Amino acid sequence: MPVGKNAYKDNIKMQLFRQLKAENAFWSYSDNAITEESIEDNQLIALVMRHLDLDQIKQLFLIYPYNKIKKAWQTLLVPEGEYLYTLNRFFAWYYFKAKNPDAYLKSLQTRYLNSLT
Repeated sequence: MPVGKNAYKDNIKMQLFRQLKAENAFWSYSDNAITEESIEDNQLIALVMRHLDLDQIKQLFLIYPYNKIKKAWQTLLVPEGEYLYTLNRFFAWYYFKAKNPDAYLKSLQTRYLNSLT
């Protein structure tokens, strides 16, 4: 069994994973297809930000570096554009301290679209 910081981190990840399962975040998979060990950190971060509440999002900042959370948000949630616009606008302002969330999101989305061409 892991000790110290690893046990703390693993415990939080397990709790978040269970809460995601309870929220039916993995609805398109068979019940045993996704496990705590099989989900990548970036996916876990994005799913928590998308499906869970502020208390659970706060836990992400206890176990992951700020830059890792920001990168996961930028690469997995921001590209969804209008679909998650209000949520992303809140994240940009509240967690990532954007002074002008609308302009910040627009620049991130433009950068993403330019990377596709």
